[in-house]
Amino acid sequence: MQLTTAMWQPRRSLLVLVAVVAAGCTTVVQRGPGAGVVAQLSLERFLQASNARDLEGMARLFGTESGPSWDTGSTLGCAFKMIGSWFGGSRCIQKHDVEVRMDAIAQILRHEDYRMVREESVAGRMNRATRVYVDLTVNGQVLSEIPFVMVRTGGGQWLVEEIDLERVMARPGRGTTVIR
Repeated sequence: MQLTTAMWQPRRSLLVLVAVVAAGCTTVVQRGPGAGVVAQLSLERFLQASNARDLEGMARLFGTESGPSWDTGSTLGCAFKMIGSWFGGSRCIQKHDVEVRMDAIAQILRHEDYRMVREESVAGRMNRATRVYVDLTVNGQVLSEIPFVMVRTGGGQWLVEEIDLERVMARPGRGTTVIR
């Protein structure tokens, strides 16, 4: 059987369609020093804001992939969230609540010096998150490798998403009770 131009046209269109769909399904993962440096700079600014008790500055550098915790939303958006909370959604976070949280974090993270030690990717999060380990010097004592999870927002900003505060609070001489 010989293929005619009329029969060949739909097959060619199908082949082009499959090629376009396959190209759209590929994921390009870029690894390089650029992402780590930017994440570390954001963490450095967060630690500096923490020591200065710049609560707004901290809140602009702390958050999730959705954005900084300081961006609590508009009044209208908050109203819709409140209505949604009646049906199991999350409530609006007020700036006052964000300030209180940042103040608690600042009190715990108070330090004399810090040093970025190493960085590793966060499993299951591809290129959107990285874990940076920091040595903090507190009251003349070095607390080794405190992990900070950094996350990249849709706009490309790196934010502190998670801090292991328990490791910082567990340091000796921080008012812990010793039972003898």
